[in-house]
Amino acid sequence: MRIRIVGAGAMGRGIAQWAASAGHTVELGDVRAEAVKDAVEFVVSMLDRAVAKDRMSAADRDASVARLVPLEAPWAAGPDVELVIEAVREDLGTKAEVFGKLERVLPSSAVFATNTSSLSVTRIAATLQDPSRLAGLHFFNPVPLMRIVEVVPGAATRPEIPAALTELVEGCGHTAVTVADTPGFLVNHAGRGLVTEALALLEESVAGPADIDRIARDVLGLRMGPFELMDLTGLDVTAAVIDSIWQGFRYEDRLRPSYLTPNRVVAGLHGRKTGQGWYAYGEGAQGPAPEPAVTGDGGRPVFLAPSGSVETTSYVDALAGALEAAGVRVERGAEPSPEALVLVPGWGTTVSGAIRAGGLPPERTMGVEVLPAAGRRRVLAVTAATGPAAARDARAVLARAAVDEPHAVTVVRDTAGSVAQRLLSSVVAVGASIAERSLATPADIDLAVTTGLGYPAGPLAWGERIGARRLLELQRALHAATGDPRHRPTRWVTERADLGLALTEVGTPVGECWG
Repeated sequence: MRIRIVGAGAMGRGIAQWAASAGHTVELGDVRAEAVKDAVEFVVSMLDRAVAKDRMSAADRDASVARLVPLEAPWAAGPDVELVIEAVREDLGTKAEVFGKLERVLPSSAVFATNTSSLSVTRIAATLQDPSRLAGLHFFNPVPLMRIVEVVPGAATRPEIPAALTELVEGCGHTAVTVADTPGFLVNHAGRGLVTEALALLEESVAGPADIDRIARDVLGLRMGPFELMDLTGLDVTAAVIDSIWQGFRYEDRLRPSYLTPNRVVAGLHGRKTGQGWYAYGEGAQGPAPEPAVTGDGGRPVFLAPSGSVETTSYVDALAGALEAAGVRVERGAEPSPEALVLVPGWGTTVSGAIRAGGLPPERTMGVEVLPAAGRRRVLAVTAATGPAAARDARAVLARAAVDEPHAVTVVRDTAGSVAQRLLSSVVAVGASIAERSLATPADIDLAVTTGLGYPAGPLAWGERIGARRLLELQRALHAATGDPRHRPTRWVTERADLGLALTEVGTPVGECWG
């Protein structure tokens, strides 16, 4: 296939490397001639690196370079061009101008694709004389390594085009997912669950960025915490995506932005690219402050408060066993002794509520995370009434989970559920809301998120590990405890919990019921 790429920036040159390496002839054009020259040199250097690492033969490298065709102008005549991929700046007017010029010089048979990440494909197509020839083809940076591409049909896109683009993408070794033309498409939309909830936790002073990131990595198993991810992506980009998706979905509470981001963006605290975001970068940067040393008395007895939730019962038994194996005395009576630390295993509830309901001693009652840790970390939640000495002692006790390899213990402020439960519930809820709107299939949602965002599981598969009924219990408890509509259960989760269906199941389509 002969493909023309318009825009020789980071995305354009990545797409050029990807397509040329897969055997396609690639025309590369840009309004700046030097950008084309730089892009070709960059692609050649990447191919040379692949040869040096034995990922490509010298012959394949030479053939790929020979398939790169620099253009003097992006709107040069191209009678043999079959596909155009536009990768210019995110501006509707600019993209409309590019496609308008291309429409006048390229054959009507050429398919147009836009790499937009935030603009409506339908609105871009509407500026053309023939809107049916355009679809979205959204790549992720760096293109050769991020093996996921979103295929986005516009309202007028010819039905055969998405299938043809999917065949192209998969023929080049990447995975294609077809998604609806909605704000954020699929990957950026699904990613809001983690980031918006992390910002909400910071707003509420539940924990700082470093501790939220540690919990995200060591309890949930994410490769990067949400604040690390924002710094990598750029807080300016993240904030713009959050706002555009929230506005595009008509101010959906679940997607609500944080007041914390605008001032940081205006101040130029964009993350790695500016040297300062949520963390500092560059020469001499200290990084997150190390966790404080464990200084409390790890020999105090522990009373594990009973819970009526099935979700917490097995956790209580496992924690009691681990503490006893480490030499901690675990009290088994009906109520704690005067010297015992009281630990509450919550599921969507608050420690303060458990103190009130159970008549527990406020100064020495704290919460513990019940989600199984992906790493060696436990989380201790303290209330406004917790005694500092009791908190230090409880941290020391939890650190003794194994004699030879103690756990790290993060101390956070009491909140409904916990940091990890709120993050996970939000990730699943946003994924479920995408599914219930039929914006993408459950399989494509999970595939796109694991491939594009690197989560250990897709949101629906992740929720299924917990189970629809237990997840619904968590979301209802979060909603009841906070009154915040961002935590309300989705129809997708509620229905599947009622029916005993898996969260990953599409269910019976209405169209199949007509006979």
